[in-house]
Amino acid sequence: MKHCFRCWAEVDLDALRGNLAWIRHRVGPQVKIMTVVKADAYGHGLKQIAALLMQNGTDLFGVANLAEARAIHSVGQGWPVLMLGACLPDEAELTVLDGVIPTISTLQEAKRFSQAASRLNRPTRVHIKVDTGMGRLGVSVRKARELIVQVNRLPGLKLEGIYTHYASVEDDLEFSRAQRKRFQTLLDRLEVEGMAIPMIHANNSGALLHEPGTLFNLVRPGLLVYGVAPPGKRRLASTLQKHLHAALALKCRVSLVKEIPRGTPLSYGRMFVARTKMRVATLTAGYGDGYLRACSNRARVLIDGKRCPVLGRVTMDQMIADVSRVPGVKPGDEVVLIGRQRGDEISVNELAGWCDTIPWEVLTSISYRVPRIYRGSQAA
Repeated sequence: MKHCFRCWAEVDLDALRGNLAWIRHRVGPQVKIMTVVKADAYGHGLKQIAALLMQNGTDLFGVANLAEARAIHSVGQGWPVLMLGACLPDEAELTVLDGVIPTISTLQEAKRFSQAASRLNRPTRVHIKVDTGMGRLGVSVRKARELIVQVNRLPGLKLEGIYTHYASVEDDLEFSRAQRKRFQTLLDRLEVEGMAIPMIHANNSGALLHEPGTLFNLVRPGLLVYGVAPPGKRRLASTLQKHLHAALALKCRVSLVKEIPRGTPLSYGRMFVARTKMRVATLTAGYGDGYLRACSNRARVLIDGKRCPVLGRVTMDQMIADVSRVPGVKPGDEVVLIGRQRGDEISVNELAGWCDTIPWEVLTSISYRVPRIYRGSQAA
């Protein structure tokens, strides 16, 4: 399809479908899947991705805020959506009205939702989060049983789930196992006391790979669904990559090609000065599109299948690359910032490494001015 975009993202729906199918195979048919679609489905486009996942095996969605939940319900009314963050006090009534499942960490939050549910005559499902070491949200393990008992007594609330979150599962085996032990000890006590909770979950993408013994009956994959393995110190099987397929490619175009003499400074701050005569290309992407400024003088792009260094600072709408070894490059040529071109590939993890950051930031930084083009079956 011909288009005139200066910077765009291509999303492979077949890759997403295959990644979700692999996760389903890995966890088995008895374990439900909550796909995390925060931050515009990790930059892939929330509504389009939610529609695809609804048809291909997702049981629930995990979001960060009410706007994301409403976007999902605009695609599929009534789909179960868990708010993974804490609701603000003035969001309680809207959360109940919208049928969104809140996360509860305190009795004060629980009472707020109970009052809203009773006032609106809308019974509300809730999940309690247990802090086993993340420190961000959640009731302490020591106080979790007491909160569960109190929530079960409040009118208008149905305790549907209990969960925790790994803090460093990709890097720290010992701490992750300690978190697992704390959570399991709590679950064992609840079972002995006959307190059955329908949904129990702990595993994010990293834990799905490194802690398969804590699948329980619900998992929360995010990055894996989009075909990216969370990086870290704990090793992964080399066969993993054949099962995962990156769904997103980020591309732009060459706008200008010119020869520069030795000693020519490039871009703001003169971070790069040519040591010899060079041929350089100006590219139609910058940090306004979400291509991180930290890529300045560090990253590579693909032009005609060849890796070309990014020279000087990445600016808001443009950047410069060395095309001295790419004969015939001309304005209008396609440039791959993330993705594959002629047998080579720049992965999200590779780009994140150049920028001293994480793949989550790379993906979610892609801005709304970048059009998403969907490829594969069910593409709109």
